[in-house]
Amino acid sequence: MDLQKYRNHLIQNIKNKLSEWARSEETELIPFKEVYRFLHSIKGTSGTLQLVGLVEISAELLSKLEGRVENWDKFEVKNFLYPLIEFIYKHENSNELANLNETVLYSNAPVIHIIDDDVSMLILLKDVLEGEGWIVITNTNPEKAVKQYFEMKPDCLIIDIHLPQKDGFQILEEIYEHNKKHFIPTIMISIKSSKETRMKAYQKGADDFFKKPIDLEEFVAKINRHLQRKKLFDESVLIDELTQVYNRKYLLESLNRFYQDFKRTKQPFSISIVDIDFFKKINDTYGHLMGDQVLRDFAQYIKKNVRNLDMIFRYGGEEFVIIFPKTNNVDAKKRLNELIRGFSQIEFTHNDNNFTVTFSAGLFTVDDMGIEISEALKEADSSLYEAKRLGRARVECLQMTSNTYKNNVLNISVIDDDIIIRSLLAQVLDSISIENFELNIKTFENGPSFLNSAHAKEEVNHFLILDGIMPEMDGLEVLQNIKQGKSVNKYKVLMLTGRNSKYEIERALRLGADDYVTKPFNVNELRVRVERILNTLK
Repeated sequence: MDLQKYRNHLIQNIKNKLSEWARSEETELIPFKEVYRFLHSIKGTSGTLQLVGLVEISAELLSKLEGRVENWDKFEVKNFLYPLIEFIYKHENSNELANLNETVLYSNAPVIHIIDDDVSMLILLKDVLEGEGWIVITNTNPEKAVKQYFEMKPDCLIIDIHLPQKDGFQILEEIYEHNKKHFIPTIMISIKSSKETRMKAYQKGADDFFKKPIDLEEFVAKINRHLQRKKLFDESVLIDELTQVYNRKYLLESLNRFYQDFKRTKQPFSISIVDIDFFKKINDTYGHLMGDQVLRDFAQYIKKNVRNLDMIFRYGGEEFVIIFPKTNNVDAKKRLNELIRGFSQIEFTHNDNNFTVTFSAGLFTVDDMGIEISEALKEADSSLYEAKRLGRARVECLQMTSNTYKNNVLNISVIDDDIIIRSLLAQVLDSISIENFELNIKTFENGPSFLNSAHAKEEVNHFLILDGIMPEMDGLEVLQNIKQGKSVNKYKVLMLTGRNSKYEIERALRLGADDYVTKPFNVNELRVRVERILNTLK
């Protein structure tokens, strides 16, 4: 007897039932007896077909149903049946998953950014480098690549010299203005390796050069060495290169010192996290070099207008932390309001266009021995987001108000015609937490249902996981539709592609996808990658 044929038939029947429940109305309840009969049938049939893992899962789920009589909504059913969904995914992709690299990918893994219009080379390098436990983002479009570089803040940059529209030297020149203040190891690659080409690469700011075809073993070894150098550099420097104020590393040391002083003297100190308002819009409108100028001028303005005993640190991106020693929240709030008013009067000029900038501040005062530094920073951060919610260009301190803090909303959508993939990804996304953001997660069976949904039309930041191949409207059509819409800048798109779908990957990157993952994927690795992308939307 051909057991495999009957196993495939059982798996398909399970998927059909899950799809049927997923399509039900949100208010429609699924009878308890229907779920019970479903699992009982699976247990009996899977035993006959020698699917031992499926027998065990269905038996365990049946045991959890004992004593339950109420009906389910479709979300409860999906969550309850997740072990079954996970089993089917692994069963259907067992051969491919067995061959996936077993390297563990961590959330703090280094980010490698590759810019090359040779998609075959991108696919090869991405596979090899991610096998080392590094996160690799790729791009074929020079203009988008520069923007992506500033957003993702990679730990190593790899650029091909020969690119359309703008060659690698021009890209290097454009971002080197940023690299002057940040140590990002840069490697140029090219099919040409004359002395003149290599010298030009080094003169433009490259740290290394590789000729194509690339010796992958040497390539990996050199990148690893560059990443080690960057880590040592980052750990040894206390001053942020761009803004010339203290960096995050020194912030943690200083906060611990102030905290110990507070325990000794009982004199409170205040912590403020400040954020330049609409900084992304400044970058998009006037360019990243102008954005860097705003950051420098802002940091120096604060530095010159606080007391000598106050300290300013660059916390990350456009966020800074100010410590006000021996200061309560009333006095600190008064000083911050004065700083906001003064900074908002400064005019910046770009190509004869004048503009002004404001900032928002969240405040917390350490005046209780029971408060840990990590809690104090979290409270200041929550107050900052309250200031943004209430209109920006203001100071908020949740210690001084009874207002309830409300998270910003980040829409997340999964579009895939496979119920198993949709359910699996929804569970992964549901396990992710982005501080001060409410993740609004929805799944869609096809492109039209997503594009016509209210979810897609809301004016909020949006992260989209999109299957490349779907029957009604393929993912590339959906991506093209999004990128032509008025809300294009609010979207980040992760494409799901086949392992050997070079054309699909190439089209996705050229149409503006921010990253791609090949099916089948390692669930934990996908989670880390998604978290990194989501953090760029904050």
